[in-house]
Amino acid sequence: MTNQVQPIFIMPEGSQRTTGKTAQRNNIMAAKLVAETIRTTLGPKGMDKMVVDSLGDVIVTNDGVTILEEMNIEHPAAKMIVEIAKTQESEVGDGTTTAVVLAGELLKKAETLLDQEVHPTVIVKGYRIAAEKSLKILNNLAETVTENDDTILKNIAMTAMTGKGAESSKELLSDLIVKGVKSIVEKEDGKILIDIENIKLEKKTGGSVEDTQLINGIVVDKEKVNSGMPRGVKEAKVVLIDSAIEIKSTEMDAKIQISDPNQIQAFLDQEERMLKTMVDKIAASGANVIFCQKGIDDLAQHFLAKKGLFAVRRVKKSDMTALAKATGARIVTNLDDLSADDLGYAGVVEEKKVGDEDMTYVRDCRNPKSVTLLLRGSTEHIADEVKRAVEDGIGDVASALRNGGVVAGAGAPEVELARELRKFSDSLSGREQLAVNCFADAMEIIPRTLAENAGLDPIDVLTELKSAHDKGMKWAGIDVFTGKVIDAWENKIMEPLKIKTQAVSSAAEVAQMILRIDDVIASSKASPSPGPGPDMGGMGGMPGMM
Repeated sequence: MTNQVQPIFIMPEGSQRTTGKTAQRNNIMAAKLVAETIRTTLGPKGMDKMVVDSLGDVIVTNDGVTILEEMNIEHPAAKMIVEIAKTQESEVGDGTTTAVVLAGELLKKAETLLDQEVHPTVIVKGYRIAAEKSLKILNNLAETVTENDDTILKNIAMTAMTGKGAESSKELLSDLIVKGVKSIVEKEDGKILIDIENIKLEKKTGGSVEDTQLINGIVVDKEKVNSGMPRGVKEAKVVLIDSAIEIKSTEMDAKIQISDPNQIQAFLDQEERMLKTMVDKIAASGANVIFCQKGIDDLAQHFLAKKGLFAVRRVKKSDMTALAKATGARIVTNLDDLSADDLGYAGVVEEKKVGDEDMTYVRDCRNPKSVTLLLRGSTEHIADEVKRAVEDGIGDVASALRNGGVVAGAGAPEVELARELRKFSDSLSGREQLAVNCFADAMEIIPRTLAENAGLDPIDVLTELKSAHDKGMKWAGIDVFTGKVIDAWENKIMEPLKIKTQAVSSAAEVAQMILRIDDVIASSKASPSPGPGPDMGGMGGMPGMM
């Protein structure tokens, strides 16, 4: 009798497992596909993508992170690449496509080494050495920038918007961006602090991109609560209230028994007196503009209007915080504590019609630490793309000021970086040298892609760029409109150093992580049973219990 070997299953039915080279190849392929998808959006001549979600909403953009988030990617390795874009977006606000394309290329170059039987850990070590060296090279390359270098800051904003939907108005927008960022700069111990949340982006369809304006204060997407109130208030003393101007209802269930009709009137009169007292308290503080985070009773609105006060209700919490920063007002929760010290100042508070909606402008604040960019665009899609372009511009300018470093764009830093890395690799021995050389080659994907997207011959362009860099032109980049090699710095193509350092380190780290994976174990998608079903025999839905 032959002994049959019983197969042993250590994982539930339906699990999938790929190991060794197959797993590596699959992961690299997935990462490369993600990079290929958004590679065509890079640069001034990059194309846009139209993404339609499950509800049929359409997004037209060439913003890397927006495309990747909307694509709903499933593959685990591809998801890791999307994470790079998200990190780049939160850290710098721009350069998401660069980071993803670099990661894809690093893995593509690693694949050729894997084919030559170079062990993954050797490649990982080489990449780690190269990434550390790259950051040093980039820091040495960078020029310094301060908040007084308006021209450089404007050039940074313009470079960020080139190739985006807002490019036609980049002069105007870059001017507004630099003014906006400079107005919210705060200094602490000689360090520059910039919270870009303090620049509120309010977009309204209608008009053209040229109608975009910077307001030294806040635009609230609300109208005054009562038509009897003034349309505008000059020399406004602003009060911010975080409680309802209404009669409080009891916390627990309570009954009020009324036995006499006169008591009803007395009860209503008392409510009216309470509301009038609230309004009197507000007026006594000297306030003439009220922003309330909660509701305002109809009767209270009437009293406020009679006193000639301007009131807005149900203002978002984020807007309340922004108003406090812009006007210098303190948010008040209890009206009994309200005093003149809690009030903020604005030169003008007025209700204005923008498109077909009324909005409240709080303008001409003394030293606003929160400002608003009111973005316009003829259609919803255009306004959305303008907003994304402006976000990139704001992120770049803020990042340049925070770190104080700027490099030229147009593929110049990448070619210089590749050149320096190749020199550095000569000092290494063993197989790590191969990996560092591959890392250097991968950096050239950026100028190569810029050339390809512009319909130029990438080999010719790269050869010209390399020879210019060998002659000592460290900012030699490609002019995608003429196909010529130019001095990118002289041509006002500038980017913050942080874009490059963040993109290189994120791409290198994710490439290393993916290369170390040699086993992918995916459990089955079967939904777990909530409990013993009718025919489960009380086994609690345990799989494989036959």
